[in-house]
Amino acid sequence: MKHLRRSLSLRLALAFALVSVLLLGIIGLYLFRSLQQEVAWRDDQALLGRLERMQLLIKDTTDMQALRDRPELYANMLGNTQHFLWVLDAQGQTLISINPAALPRPQLKVSAQPTFHDNTAAPYRLVTQRISLNGKPLTLIAGHLLTERENMLAAYRNTLIVALSLGGLFTFLLGAFISQRGLRPLRQLAEQAGAINSQHLHKRLHADSAYLELSLLETSLNQTLTRLDDGYQQLARFSADLAHEMRTPLNNLMGQTQQVLSRSRSSEEYEQLLESNLEEFERLARLIDSLLFLARSEQPEHLLARQPTQLADLAEQLCDYFEGMAQERDLRLINHCSGSLMAEPEMLTRALANLIANAIRHADAGSEIAITSVNLDDQCILSVRNSGASIPEPHLSRLFERFYRADPSRSQPGHSGGLGLAIVQAIMRLHGGSAVVVNEDQGVRFELRFPTTNT
Repeated sequence: MKHLRRSLSLRLALAFALVSVLLLGIIGLYLFRSLQQEVAWRDDQALLGRLERMQLLIKDTTDMQALRDRPELYANMLGNTQHFLWVLDAQGQTLISINPAALPRPQLKVSAQPTFHDNTAAPYRLVTQRISLNGKPLTLIAGHLLTERENMLAAYRNTLIVALSLGGLFTFLLGAFISQRGLRPLRQLAEQAGAINSQHLHKRLHADSAYLELSLLETSLNQTLTRLDDGYQQLARFSADLAHEMRTPLNNLMGQTQQVLSRSRSSEEYEQLLESNLEEFERLARLIDSLLFLARSEQPEHLLARQPTQLADLAEQLCDYFEGMAQERDLRLINHCSGSLMAEPEMLTRALANLIANAIRHADAGSEIAITSVNLDDQCILSVRNSGASIPEPHLSRLFERFYRADPSRSQPGHSGGLGLAIVQAIMRLHGGSAVVVNEDQGVRFELRFPTTNT
């Protein structure tokens, strides 16, 4: 029952049946009411016709006794148990009675115009009229039983109910057949989707359906699969890169420790070992700290404490911080920043510091590194430009991925462990902005694009 209740085909079939029953029911009710009114109108016209014929007979006779002696004039009404007629004198005495069913004569108010009456005690309908014969008032009462009409309408109503039931059943079966055939492409699509797993994320659904709705669904699912495949491949690369980054310092620690422990050493040699191990531990700590930051930055509940930040002051502090590193490579840091920006100060400092450190590592000796800010439309753009070799185009779109390096060589890992630019991109996503890299003539420019509408 649970499976049937959740069956889309069954629900569609029931919906078709319900709609058809409602529609057929409305049509049947309309036809029944129309027939009922038409039969009632025809019966009323028949009653009026009997009154008119009786009036003509009365007018053509000399007196009522002569009419009573000639019953063949109204013999067509005798023997019919469904119709009856009374002719009364001024005192209410019956002059002519055609009453095969032996019904009691009712007491009714009579007028000169034909008047219809319904008897609630017995199922019959009457029409009365007052006329005069030789100056004497007469009362005409014509009527007929409603039993025949009610039986006919009841039979018609039963026929409609049977037709309505059969129509609903037929519509249900037809709807089930149509829905089964109509939903076949959806079941085929489900079978295709069910065949895709983590080992076959490269597979795609056949987006060639002749139906617009399914074609849109197939396109959306294929786009979702593409994103999942990209994320899965990125996660696989990230796992491999993380294993390599962790393995290198651990191997160094184990190798150095094993070498020192292979024989007795002096206290100075042990101190050198501890200093070397401390550097590796610091490298691991920086790596773990960066990974924790990236993990936390992907949480949607991560909130930013935005504050107005003076860009010139921030850039000047970073220039002072990196001045020693820049002088070692004969580089000059130039601050062209101005204005303020609503941002989280620590994250903004970290993002800009990562770009400056990256620029120092790759800039040509004796060149300048320019830090610039500019307001363009609804964006505030912070840029760090260095002179040096351009980045090949295939690497530009992946430069902000975790552990990704344009240089495939891993022999000289950077200070950030390959996560510096990924951290920059994560910080920009938290601020609702983006980080981009552009090749220029004899240099590379990194940009931090902050939306100025965010407060």
